[in-house]
Amino acid sequence: MSESGSSETMAATAVSGDGRPPFRYDARLANEIERLWQERWEQDGTFDSPNPKGPLAAGFDQMAGRRKFYALDMFPYPSGAGLHVGHPLGYIGTDVFARYLRMTGHHVVHTFGYDAFGLPAEQYAIDTGQHPRVTTQHNIDNMRRQLRRLGLGHDTRREIATTDLAYYRWTQWIFLKIFNSWADERTGKARPIEALVTEFESGHRATPDCRAWAKLSAIERRRVIDGHRLAYISEELVNWCPCLGTVLANEEVTADGRSDVGNYPVYRRPLRQWMLRITAFAERLIDDLELVDWPESIKQMQRNWIGASDGAHIDLNAADHPEISIEVFTTRPDTLYGATYVVLAPEHPLVDQLVPDAWPEGTPETGDTRRAGRRRRLDAEGRHRRVRAHGRAAQRPAAHRGDRQDWRLHWRVRDQPGHRRADPGLPGRLRAHGLRNRRDHGGSRP
Repeated sequence: MSESGSSETMAATAVSGDGRPPFRYDARLANEIERLWQERWEQDGTFDSPNPKGPLAAGFDQMAGRRKFYALDMFPYPSGAGLHVGHPLGYIGTDVFARYLRMTGHHVVHTFGYDAFGLPAEQYAIDTGQHPRVTTQHNIDNMRRQLRRLGLGHDTRREIATTDLAYYRWTQWIFLKIFNSWADERTGKARPIEALVTEFESGHRATPDCRAWAKLSAIERRRVIDGHRLAYISEELVNWCPCLGTVLANEEVTADGRSDVGNYPVYRRPLRQWMLRITAFAERLIDDLELVDWPESIKQMQRNWIGASDGAHIDLNAADHPEISIEVFTTRPDTLYGATYVVLAPEHPLVDQLVPDAWPEGTPETGDTRRAGRRRRLDAEGRHRRVRAHGRAAQRPAAHRGDRQDWRLHWRVRDQPGHRRADPGLPGRLRAHGLRNRRDHGGSRP
């Protein structure tokens, strides 16, 4: 090649068409390198984890005998906005750890999935008339593309979405297993419901009213059995949104008492809900925390959430309503001699029986009485009706949607003889007034 030709070639390679050196490491070149390597990883199955048998068994002979590790990320909801900065914050850390284990000779399974059920997709389908599966699949494809650009080491062959029929059928299978099981208090483990029926039939376990199992009607037997199932139906206070036609979690309700999706009004209503009897396993959950390799701070948080409260259920009579008894739970029954009132939430079933139509004669007019007299409250059908509070009204704490200006009613408790001073005979008198020993566990959720 002539000297002039060589100079022209060097000049052409030194400067690209847009005036930049072609091999300068900038965002353009970095993206190109990443794209090529990601294609190489996908073609070679670099992050694939083979099974011992079946359609994914290719390459298992190279993994046989290695220590196994299963890395699982929290499944994201595939929204139309795609990934946000909080997603890779956790996914990159998991990916780094999984890569480290692979490099140290472990057989790592690191797959991914999408928690695809959600109100946004349902509401979008209602607004546009488009089936939610179409928009959900489109959002999953977009999020999968973004995850690939991050270069995460997932075995994409094992990817799932919670809307997949092949996955969803197993969630229903698990529910049926829970529904047809009961917690044996003697072992702290779940057993088939048939074993409980056998115990009742044989007389090894007494019925609640001590009648023989054969003496109970079919409906009575069913109620006894349902009272032991791990999954059961109960009437609970929930956040009901009529416009969305569903129950919302607390975090899905704004401070103004409206739905986060659609900004529709939300009401606290007692509705029949499926519940899980997780409190039956509280002690076992606490004990088994010693078996998991978690930071001590996380374990302590779990103990505080699951842990039991030692106390008593006490029946208290309401002033001016001797026929009404209010059951309260306290961890300090020894302090009840100083109690002057009990607080009832607005949705408590006794409120309608205790709230009079007007303030007692002679009650001084204050800002509280004027506001309480004007306060409106929704009944079960959603219509407004006036509620006049008797006694002292207080605003619901901000931690429980304080901006909604709900009211709690404070009621005086009938003084009990001998409860003015602490003395050794107090526990006995408390038992005489209805104290029942009780050990309650927290953690029960609808």
